Amino acid sequence: MSEPISVGEFLAAQRPRRADAARNFDALLTAAREVFAEHGAEASLEDIARRAGVGIGTLYRNFPTRRHLFEAVYANEVEDLGRVAASLADRPSWDALTAWLRRFVDYAMTKRAIREALQGEETAVFLACRRSMYDAGTPLLERAQRDGAVRADMDMDDLLRMVSGIASVAFPDEEQRAKVLAIALDGIRPRS
Repeated sequence: MSEPISVGEFLAAQRPRRADAARNFDALLTAAREVFAEHGAEASLEDIARRAGVGIGTLYRNFPTRRHLFEAVYANEVEDLGRVAASLADRPSWDALTAWLRRFVDYAMTKRAIREALQGEETAVFLACRRSMYDAGTPLLERAQRDGAVRADMDMDDLLRMVSGIASVAFPDEEQRAKVLAIALDGIRPRS
């Protein structure tokens, strides 16, 4: 059995080598993430291309199908979660964990639109993304637990399910989402 592909390998295999083509690829990923978060999985590909500042032909050269675009956006979001986790390593454990979880909420909103479109299929890309996401967040949680900042009777699966639930609720504005997330995060502190 072959070794599973990593998220970084998946994206590197898709990203064009020419600098101008790579910029277009990255602009399309950014635009698609924003448009999917705003309008869901049925968002217009033409709107994505327009927001990225490229033609629809450029979108299709990079992503021949909607599924290719969904998977690339999803993998890019997970790769970003990994970069964010690494960038937080020097912060106090509670601050690092909660900053990463706030970024996770943004990811979860994009993920929801993509997962709805793919109807929960578990592809190799999605499995690699899950593994990568847990690999990024688990050290932050474990460090916060060792420091006594987070209760010890939970694991990453518990935490991500809680935060994903908050991300999946329709709030009237982002301010209320942030408030509810802060309340929930207070609940993961150790009991006095």
